Amino acid sequence: MKNLFAGIALFGTFALASAQTISFDTTTYDYGTIKPGAEGTRFFTVKNTGDKPLILSNVKPACGCTTPEFSQDPIMPGKTAKIKVGYNTALQGEFNKMIEVFSNDPVNSRSVIYIKGKVDPNAPEPKPMTAAELKAKEKADKKAAKMAKRVAKK
Repeated sequence: MKNLFAGIALFGTFALASAQTISFDTTTYDYGTIKPGAEGTRFFTVKNTGDKPLILSNVKPACGCTTPEFSQDPIMPGKTAKIKVGYNTALQGEFNKMIEVFSNDPVNSRSVIYIKGKVDPNAPEPKPMTAAELKAKEKADKKAAKMAKRVAKK
């Protein structure tokens, strides 16, 4: 009987060690102080640190002023994907918004990421983007639009 329990415990340990695991490059994105109407789009990087495909089933903002975009395509082990989060920067004042990320991670099926900052008409002018930053943003926007089209077709 002891061997049976030991075998079940050992199998359970391997089953949990052999799974998809979600991790983020950061769980909070601080916009700092920005002007009304400033660019409100930011990207969170999601990584599958497990050994089975990770699937994001839903990304749910706390309110309508925050709009997430994500792909439901599997994130293979060791690979990454982006969650695009937009904030309505026409709303002035401080903000601290929660975004729930639901996945098939057996240990952490609900993760929480945050955006925060302050929209202030007296904020300093943003520094211009470098050519590399502009190119990366255009590439990310194209990829996000492509993912949004795929999700809309489903």
